[in-house]
Amino acid sequence: MSPEEILDLDRKTLWHPYSNTNADNPLFAVKSAHGCTLTLADGRRIIDGMASWWSAVHGYNHPSLNGAATAQLNDMAHVMFGGLTHEPAVELAKNLTTLTPDGLDRVFLADSGSVSVEVALKMARQYWIAKKQPRKQKIIAFEGAYHGDTYGAMSVCDPHNGMHQLFSDCAENTFFCPTPSPNFGQTCKAEDITALEQTLQKYSHEIAAIIIEPIVQGAGGMRFYSADFLSKAKSLSQQYNVLFIADEIATGFGRTGKWFACDHANISPDILCLGKALTGGYMTLAATLCSEEIASTISQSEAGALMHGPTFMGNPLACAVANASIELLKKNQWPEQVKNIEGQLKTGLSNISSIEGVKEVRTFGAIGVVELETPVDMQRIQPFIVKQGVWLRPFGRLLYTMPPYCISTHELHKICEAMKKTCEFHRDTQGKKS
Repeated sequence: MSPEEILDLDRKTLWHPYSNTNADNPLFAVKSAHGCTLTLADGRRIIDGMASWWSAVHGYNHPSLNGAATAQLNDMAHVMFGGLTHEPAVELAKNLTTLTPDGLDRVFLADSGSVSVEVALKMARQYWIAKKQPRKQKIIAFEGAYHGDTYGAMSVCDPHNGMHQLFSDCAENTFFCPTPSPNFGQTCKAEDITALEQTLQKYSHEIAAIIIEPIVQGAGGMRFYSADFLSKAKSLSQQYNVLFIADEIATGFGRTGKWFACDHANISPDILCLGKALTGGYMTLAATLCSEEIASTISQSEAGALMHGPTFMGNPLACAVANASIELLKKNQWPEQVKNIEGQLKTGLSNISSIEGVKEVRTFGAIGVVELETPVDMQRIQPFIVKQGVWLRPFGRLLYTMPPYCISTHELHKICEAMKKTCEFHRDTQGKKS
């Protein structure tokens, strides 16, 4: 098909994420991808500053990941995981239990990040039922949080200012505490943690778990908060006998400069959710890890099993690629890569703060964020960004980049320049919307 035919048929038949079906939505057909570059169907080449929603940490078409997928296809693409097992899944479980914080010894392989959160919430609730404390079914979450799009995951997302405020009724079993504070690198004071402690004091007999995005609140606002807050929150969960769920779907595998964001606070959660970069952005796969105590308690209960079982659980093809991705991370100098990205983002975005309409510029690890005073107009902004030769996908008031770790200095410079020009374009077009 020609580029025009692809776009025309797409607009007639498909429905894209977080989008309506209006025919005039900005849309760009991709023909191929290599390294950090997307080649569009019309021949244009653009630098991907999003790493395919933060997952393609090695870039595209990596020979090691391609090789792992091809080799696995020669054996089998999939086999059901009920009553059967295979080497790629077993190897992945070994990799994950070795790399993650201490005490996470059981791995439940799921389909996507949202499903891994569903599994984590189900684990926590079923655990307390097994412990003969069935009243402990509620969850503590945080304002500004985002944990996924499925119904259970939505119940612990910010119900007022997030993407799921239309479905706020699903959060009836959730206590929401204020956005974690203060900023990263600062000490958490007593007043910063008071709301969480008071909620636990009053309702711990009803609470199954706390769920939190360690250090970085992602799609709910791209905020970076104190590691001291995270440490104190974990201590409170132990004090008041509730489980602690860490959602590292966005932050796992090096994005913040540590293998996992929990490492900044030297904590081990009771349950850990992983996804996105798990397969290096090649295909969907997620994992929910928990302690042996949680797993054995559920397993020895009246139910006798965790009541969840995705059809494509433990997909061999995805597991094989995930193992290859982890091996690349072990061999590569990703800490140095992420440190260099952070340094270049700090320098490259430093002159954006003075642009009218920019509220704040912040960087952390391989994450660069420009928060604007007003929401962007995607109808205008998206085509403008592509004309700069880069791919960024702003949302709300946030223009940000989370590039592949392998991005070059030149490519990242181009992204920073595009972000500056986009802020200027946003400023100049305010009040001129048709």
